[in-house]
Amino acid sequence: MSSTSDEPVLTLENVEVHFEQSSGVFDLFSKSDVVKAVDGVSLEIPENQVIALVGESGCGKTTLGKTAIGLQRPTGGSVKYRGQDIWDAKDKRGDVKIPYSEIRKSLQIIHQDPGSSLNPNSQVLSTLSAPLKHWQKDLSRQDRRARIFGMLETVGMTPPEDYASRYPHQLSGGEKQRVALIRALLMSPDIILADEAISALDVSLRIEMMDLFLELQEYFNTSFLSISHDLSNANYLATKADGLIGIMYLGKLVEIGPAEQIINDPQHPYTKALRWATPNLNPDSHGGDLPMRKIDIPDPTNPPSGCRFHTRCPEARAVCRETEPQGFEIGAEHSAKCYRLAGEAHEYWSSPELTDDDLSTTDDTEEQAAGD
Repeated sequence: MSSTSDEPVLTLENVEVHFEQSSGVFDLFSKSDVVKAVDGVSLEIPENQVIALVGESGCGKTTLGKTAIGLQRPTGGSVKYRGQDIWDAKDKRGDVKIPYSEIRKSLQIIHQDPGSSLNPNSQVLSTLSAPLKHWQKDLSRQDRRARIFGMLETVGMTPPEDYASRYPHQLSGGEKQRVALIRALLMSPDIILADEAISALDVSLRIEMMDLFLELQEYFNTSFLSISHDLSNANYLATKADGLIGIMYLGKLVEIGPAEQIINDPQHPYTKALRWATPNLNPDSHGGDLPMRKIDIPDPTNPPSGCRFHTRCPEARAVCRETEPQGFEIGAEHSAKCYRLAGEAHEYWSSPELTDDDLSTTDDTEEQAAGD
């Protein structure tokens, strides 16, 4: 659905996605632990925008992405497409102004492993014809073929007749990714979720694919929500698109802002740690100390109280363990959840610094609570 409205394409308000997982061998006698994969995230995605979400494995970025495009139902909060709650539309609750079928067509995904999302028994032409047959029934067979051949040429798969007759096993990883990209773009979507879409590619192909993403994103006026564990990839994508980088940690969006500010002037201690761990973004980091107390990530079923990063943060103080910081505005489109950004009058600055012994005591208490 194309629009020139200033209203965001997607609006996520205090979104939560909590999963129950069994901790016992037999479900009848097991104890259910709750994993707060996404816990109170708010985010707006405007038209023709690129937002790259970054974080360690298990931080909730993929769950947040799938929730944003309607593939995962939130357990709390709301996800709205152009003001229409996605799940109200699907469940046909209230005054539905945009039908769910239109929403699903407008929100597409490119999976991490494009090969697994392509039918191994179908030729490329058949795979790409399927969505057109479903959503654009008025197109003739000749028109469908012409459009598909045109898209194959656009992404550099020439001659298109040759590639259209191939099966997935006859394509390279980069070629499979191009087919997946075409399939998403054929729907003329407003947003495409690229879930680790280039992580399986050789380094030499990653830049080429990201450039292609950005070229087509601009041409089709489509927004990209990119998921990555690699800050350098996120930086390349967001910088060239004049987009944003969001940093996730244990279900929280702890910092978001323009790529240049996130890379050159990170404000959250976790963002600084990610930058430190990406040498090509921080040449001066070699030989320096890791800006974290420890490498181990806390148990997501029993996250730390207060600021969830406080157990690893070298700047943590007692107040960080007690209450969770809200977002502090730093500049246009840039905010971070850290008490160090508060004014001098904030209790953080008079709060005692947490020692390793303090955190060891905290860990023991949390482990005891988890076992009770």
